[in-house]
Amino acid sequence: MRRTSLRGVTVATVATALVIGSPLVAQAATTYPSDSTPPNLISLLNGYDQYWTSTGTNNLHGTVDDGATLAKNDELTSWINQHATKAQQFTALQDAEYNNATNTAYDQSFTVSQGLGDVLGKLFVKGRLDGSLPLTNALINSSNGTSGAYVGTGAAKAHFSYPRPYLPSDPAATLPAGDDQVNCNPATVNASSLAANRTGKAWADAKGNLTITRVPATTDTTHEFSPNDVVLDAGYGQKGICTGGSYPSGHTTTAYQAGITLATLVPELAPEILARTSEAGNDRIVLGVHYPLDIMGGRIDGEAALATRWSDTQYRTQVLEPARAELVKYLEAQCGGTLASCIAAEKPYTDDPYGGQAMPGGTAQVVTDRASAVSVYHERLTYGFARTGVAGQAPSVPAGASNLLLTAFPTLTDAQRTAVLAQTEIDSGYPLDQTGSANGSWERLDLAAATSATVAIQADGSAKVLSTGGTATVVSGVLTAPQGTTVQAGSAIALRGTGLAAGATLQVVLHSDPVTVGTLTVGADGTATGSVTIPAGTAAGSHTLDLVDASEASVLVSPLGITVTAAASGSGTTGGSGTTGGSGTAGAAGTVPVGVHLPVVSG
Repeated sequence: MRRTSLRGVTVATVATALVIGSPLVAQAATTYPSDSTPPNLISLLNGYDQYWTSTGTNNLHGTVDDGATLAKNDELTSWINQHATKAQQFTALQDAEYNNATNTAYDQSFTVSQGLGDVLGKLFVKGRLDGSLPLTNALINSSNGTSGAYVGTGAAKAHFSYPRPYLPSDPAATLPAGDDQVNCNPATVNASSLAANRTGKAWADAKGNLTITRVPATTDTTHEFSPNDVVLDAGYGQKGICTGGSYPSGHTTTAYQAGITLATLVPELAPEILARTSEAGNDRIVLGVHYPLDIMGGRIDGEAALATRWSDTQYRTQVLEPARAELVKYLEAQCGGTLASCIAAEKPYTDDPYGGQAMPGGTAQVVTDRASAVSVYHERLTYGFARTGVAGQAPSVPAGASNLLLTAFPTLTDAQRTAVLAQTEIDSGYPLDQTGSANGSWERLDLAAATSATVAIQADGSAKVLSTGGTATVVSGVLTAPQGTTVQAGSAIALRGTGLAAGATLQVVLHSDPVTVGTLTVGADGTATGSVTIPAGTAAGSHTLDLVDASEASVLVSPLGITVTAAASGSGTTGGSGTTGGSGTAGAAGTVPVGVHLPVVSG
């Protein structure tokens, strides 16, 4: 039989690789330093060893080392599988798809583009299909893209060799009709090593079989990602799925490679793209073919992979940056405006995976806007697992991770971008955390928070994260209290702002409950001086003052900490106003919610 080749790889090889969620190794015409230095996934993922020890023979058997963590893994998997809406099940089947050798289907590099919004997402797909985005396509696709398929998970799956959720714990179970009765035979292909840890649990039956419902195959006739009808099948009964280890998720690995790639190409929508990418990973649990720990591992894979690519100067300048230029130019030409105006006019990415039902120990993970997208991404970093390590350790940002913020914060130094990641990462001690190791902790990175941060550059050049959930913004304004930061409620406090936009009239907002207490007008030199009165009813204690623009949407300075003492008897509550400063230049401003301040993570 004649075989058609794809960059020297046979169609038979394509089919085998993609069904188990392992992309082909990308083969580019030009070689780059990072081609030969992909991250070692087994080393990055070995935090799993404290929960499970495989037999070392890739037979899906082993020893449970942390029954409580693996039980939580089971509970969440069963709940997600049982509570996903019909619409989410269909999306999950779409996210399970890999393109074929004739390019008549699609893969996660198409589906995660929904994070671009209802207009730009469709334009992205159109450009991929009609040949308008050749550089982007060669970079991002999940089958053989140089970043989208940079690393595969075959070796890691074989090393950890953990059985998938839908496999029976009972070796005497009967396979459904249509399954591969030889290669998926429960007598050998089973989760019997987990039976004792499952028996008696609410999410398993009397023989320890996890409660999982298979999502039936269907045909995608929407033509949303392909002009063709595409058969969607989770592949439960196929050898590559039933015998392939569950940890880490190969589909999630490729989803994050594509999703993080797209987020770095269009950082203006990075939080939404990352949230949609997390949905693609979560959809593997919806289908019952993976657990939350598998998804967390796949995210780690994708982060490390893209950081390696962005850290390769030659690859960055010759592949990533040209693809970004191509994509932005195309999107703006197609939507007929600047990227910012196109984003403002479209409907953002949304999702409601469980019909409003809250997960055990979590939320309903509903996405309606940027803030909720960042929140849902954050929740899926840990899935509500209890800590299995030490809390409160110092930030542990892996080498090269800062390069994932190059397009979101092009004016920051490497040290400043690292500081942004350190201040937005989650606490230590959650499953798969490698804080303190040579690898650093990829598990702690919160890229959605980092790419939505407002960052103030301090007088000493250090970066301080003021808030998250808005637009990636760098501000250089400074607010001080020349006569001291202690003020009596009902009295005035003198203020001086520098590094501000010349001519602007800014509001002074008192926190924690936001109260506008006055205004300052900026002179031509970017400075503003004046005073505002702290309301007499303000509680004694620590507070902060912000300078915001007239819309109250942009925080322009690092918050000024003040101490309010008790009001004098009979004092009133009045506002104050400021006066102009001298002449000069303006500073930078951006858009973020007022009053959302992120504490710095420290040891």
